[in-house]
Amino acid sequence: MAPGSTEPVLVVNAGSATLKLALVGAGHEPLAAATEPMPPPDAVEGALRTFLTHGPRPAASGHRVVHGGELFRAPVLVDDAVEQRLAGLAELAPLHTPPALRALRAARHLLPAVPTVACFDTAFHAGLPAAAATYAVPADWRRRWGLRRFGFHGLSHAWAARRVSELLGAGGDDRRLVVAHLGAGASLAAIRGGRSVDTTMGFTPLDGLVMATRAGAVDPGLLLWVQRHGGLDADATEQALETRSGLLALSERSADLREVLAGVDAGDERCRLAVDVYVHRLAAGVAAMAAALGGLDGLAFTAGVGEGSPRLRALAAQRLAFLGVELDPAANDAAAQDAVISPSDARVTTLVIGAREDLEIARQVRALTVAGPAG
Repeated sequence: MAPGSTEPVLVVNAGSATLKLALVGAGHEPLAAATEPMPPPDAVEGALRTFLTHGPRPAASGHRVVHGGELFRAPVLVDDAVEQRLAGLAELAPLHTPPALRALRAARHLLPAVPTVACFDTAFHAGLPAAAATYAVPADWRRRWGLRRFGFHGLSHAWAARRVSELLGAGGDDRRLVVAHLGAGASLAAIRGGRSVDTTMGFTPLDGLVMATRAGAVDPGLLLWVQRHGGLDADATEQALETRSGLLALSERSADLREVLAGVDAGDERCRLAVDVYVHRLAAGVAAMAAALGGLDGLAFTAGVGEGSPRLRALAAQRLAFLGVELDPAANDAAAQDAVISPSDARVTTLVIGAREDLEIARQVRALTVAGPAG
């Protein structure tokens, strides 16, 4: 991409269930966008080819890659050697990395003359303080396998933190901010000066908060007990924790919070328990992030649940009142994206921020291909 280029960036977010594509202009304007169910492996290139007919030819492509491990701590230009290293990390995020690699390979084949950039969800957390990143497991484990807290949703957390600073202006460098990325996957990040200082996801995206179908934090002794007494191997245990846990398991009704809340209103006690556990873990997690920051000045809700559920935000705020979290009910009910939902005199400024991983990826691609590495 030439310096000062105004040509668009192709953004590819290939997940386990969906393929999200966007063409983003130099001013962050959307030129084209599409979301579809993840195609079969042999149809990914065709889906990408079809999308590219809907807009101008991109000057670069940027790809969301969930896990960069210890190898990739910043966006990277992809060549054959990098692609091979990415493939070697696939087992760290087996649901997410293989489809991302298929889309990346398709883009390289269709657009051989333009730069391809991998942007990592783990990169935002690469500079976590040692106290937050280090597991208290045998030292030879850490040295042999590089075990540490990696953290995820970094593209979303980075974008949200930047938007909060833009919206609130002065004080951004010192503001103690917690971002709550609440979607099908969910995590919190404690952010100060634009940098992550703690987060709830760990070595994999299974840790931390209760999610749609993921369990979040679980006593490892419980898992050992279940494996021994239930005869489960590692694959069966992983499958249960990834796809049959979380809100789905608690409610025995749905992984969708909207349906679970409807169940609460209909008197379903299992749904009530699901919401209670979800909010309990969320509030406890925000308090832990505030402890890592030494206090709390801002709380930002983002992603599908964070943006779309005023009721969930209100329930969380009630539990967090002791930290100074307070909502303006009318503002909370009316908020869609990029809005303050707390009273002007609240100790903690609470916001709803639109999740724009596509714009963060485009920003990182331009920073790398025009001006060098993006931080």
